[in-house]
Amino acid sequence: MNSYIPTIGIEVHLELKTKSKIFSPSKNSYENVPNINVNEIDLGYPGVLPTVNKEVINVALVAALGLNCKINKVMHFDRKNYFYPDLPKGYQITQNMTPIGYDGYIDIGDKKIEIERIHIEEDTAKSLHNDGVTLLNYNRSGVPLVEIVTKPVIHSSEDAVKYLEALRELMLYLGVSDCKIEEGSMRADVNVSVSSTDKLGTKCEVKNIGSISNVGLAIDSEIKRHIEILESGEEVEEETRRFDSKRNITVTMRKKEVGNEYRYLPEPDIPYLYLTDEDIEKAKEKLNLLPEERRKIYHDRGILDINIDKLINNKELSDYLNNFIDTSINFKIASNLLLGEISSYLNKKKVSIFATKLTKDKFTDLVTRLDNGSINNNIFKQIYISLLEEDKSLDEILSTISLDNDINLEDVINKVLSENESVVNDYKSGKEKAFKFLMGMVMKETKGSANPKDVNDMLSTLLK
Repeated sequence: MNSYIPTIGIEVHLELKTKSKIFSPSKNSYENVPNINVNEIDLGYPGVLPTVNKEVINVALVAALGLNCKINKVMHFDRKNYFYPDLPKGYQITQNMTPIGYDGYIDIGDKKIEIERIHIEEDTAKSLHNDGVTLLNYNRSGVPLVEIVTKPVIHSSEDAVKYLEALRELMLYLGVSDCKIEEGSMRADVNVSVSSTDKLGTKCEVKNIGSISNVGLAIDSEIKRHIEILESGEEVEEETRRFDSKRNITVTMRKKEVGNEYRYLPEPDIPYLYLTDEDIEKAKEKLNLLPEERRKIYHDRGILDINIDKLINNKELSDYLNNFIDTSINFKIASNLLLGEISSYLNKKKVSIFATKLTKDKFTDLVTRLDNGSINNNIFKQIYISLLEEDKSLDEILSTISLDNDINLEDVINKVLSENESVVNDYKSGKEKAFKFLMGMVMKETKGSANPKDVNDMLSTLLK
């Protein structure tokens, strides 16, 4: 059996997060009611003229810069002519000759996946096929897209999946798109070829893949199919296929005709667009603290790898934690708190952490006390809801909780002091950290059941 090398290129369509569509003032939103966010421009009425939504250009520029692309400062739109029921004008407005970005890349660990181009275009209507009837929902017609095209530099399904995961993560952090694959706001098509020589084999396109994991399965299935065809002495035919996730195979949609002749021509109703250095610098301001930079910061501060991944996957909690980057709090404890009870509370209540009463000062105080042992996890579990819901200090909340009154606190403190005479001497010589250590030892002796405020007050008295 020959040694075969697969080559993969990926095209991703991302719907952009803007309030209105690309060429009309219609609302850019998925709705339960079909054909509610439409107007004459979306429906391709004769005589209507498109007007470019500047915010689409701004968002696409951020995406292009995030992908390390070179930028075309002078751009124009083109008409891509083809007939399909979901395309009311009979052509799609896109960027053919002057994409907003080109020659970029994205890191996937130890590799760079080269980006050939990223260009702006309008989405089509959504087709719904049922019992031999096709229904069209024009809510999607005119929704702004960017298409991101890699160079044919991917050689395994694993790298393809890593690329899509990294791309999705980056675009979410840039605020470019919500990247909801299940709703179609991120759609991936893959081109797969296999060859036993340096010359690329015949490529086949696989469309309609419903998830990132299925992209990997579709690629593996297609590679296997190509090798079986070549091993049998036959030639692979260029075609468009779809992935059948139930059978884990690709299935023919249509055979490729000789060349796709879209008869591109410059869009006569839209003037050239000019990007200034100021436009580019303003877009670059949105590239701060992207996922890889956050990973490095968290790793340097001692957060466990598993927690780093969870934080990166929850941008809101990551944004909250980043408020403390310039502080000296224990980031390992802080991440455990955010990803534990606090995260459960936020998910249950469906509320943002920024809408709670957990201020920066209160969270700093909480982490510090857990770090020095003056409160423990049992106490935290009693008070965390109050911390999130009540506009009170940590001391005020601690004074209200019910703790074990059977403990003779003075006896416990005296025991701790007698067992740690050197620490007591350190405190009396002016070392404030010694007090925190003694406080932690008392809380440990009481198994967290003593009121920290009472411990603090009595310890201060007995140390005089």
